[in-house]
Amino acid sequence: MTEKEKMLAGQQYNTLDPELLAQNYIARRLIKNYNHLDAEDLQQKDQILNELLGKKGDKVWIEAPFYCDYGEHIYIGENTFVNMNCTFLDDNTISIGKNGLIAPGVQIYTASHPLKASDRIRRPEEQSPNEPIYRTFSKPVDIGDNVWIGGNVCIMPGVSIGDNVTIGAGSVVTKDIPDNVLAFGNPCKVIKTLEE
Repeated sequence: MTEKEKMLAGQQYNTLDPELLAQNYIARRLIKNYNHLDAEDLQQKDQILNELLGKKGDKVWIEAPFYCDYGEHIYIGENTFVNMNCTFLDDNTISIGKNGLIAPGVQIYTASHPLKASDRIRRPEEQSPNEPIYRTFSKPVDIGDNVWIGGNVCIMPGVSIGDNVTIGAGSVVTKDIPDNVLAFGNPCKVIKTLEE
């Protein structure tokens, strides 16, 4: 099993693996170019996003600056708007449905580390120059259709957010959120059901 396969399977993986580093370098170059384009250069922006992302629906708009790890694990449905200063750490898949509104400063994380320091940090005898000192694993994030994520929301690894959801600004989403609700807070929790 390759390190990339381990990463996408949620197993511990080597973040310094040559295949992963090569994809990260490609993504960094594309993001750098994207973030420095003139706002009206729509054709070039669209071309870069098509090259960077795993899938991009029609009329997807991402405001610069935008940041991600690999790009190819990000899937965004049609008519979704991602505002400026968003960071998507796509060490696993990040799926966003159609008609989404992602406000400025939203952070979506798929990468994580063991909680106990003794599990997270390799002992000296376990260390290798070809591996980082810390252990990493990842979990996918799934966001449904017609979702509005407020400004500066942080979405943690493994979270699923249902359809027709509004997440209030500044929330930290640590657990799954069902369809048709308003949720906010730290940690984020359901406040009320939203009528269709």
